[in-house]
Amino acid sequence: MDASKVSRDAQEDPAACPVRGVLDRIGDKWSTLIVCVLGERPYRFGELRRAIPDISQRMLTQTLRDLQRDGLVSRHVFPTLPPSVEYRLTPLGQSLLAPLSELIRWADAHHAEIRKARERYDREGVAATSDIAEVT
Repeated sequence: MDASKVSRDAQEDPAACPVRGVLDRIGDKWSTLIVCVLGERPYRFGELRRAIPDISQRMLTQTLRDLQRDGLVSRHVFPTLPPSVEYRLTPLGQSLLAPLSELIRWADAHHAEIRKARERYDREGVAATSDIAEVT
């Protein structure tokens, strides 16, 4: 990956940065969780709510719409009474599972180290952050 090209593109036109828009979507916690759950199998809306119990109905609805808009999730309506709706990953969404799994593995392996770094940072307090601000 040519990080300098991505950086130049983002400086010239932040909206045109190919990485920023993608990371904005998949980087939020709800999108990541929904993609992981749908990676198991297709789910109906209520099943997704039960699989991710701390997500609100409104947030689930909005996140599913956003993932549909990005082509990662598809919505299938079945002609039953009442209508049944099922969500599943598209081929593009399925292609996200492997890199997302690697990121999840990395986060799991380094969670304790990150937690300790945060605790150390919080203990050192504001004085350490003001030193950084002066340098930049």
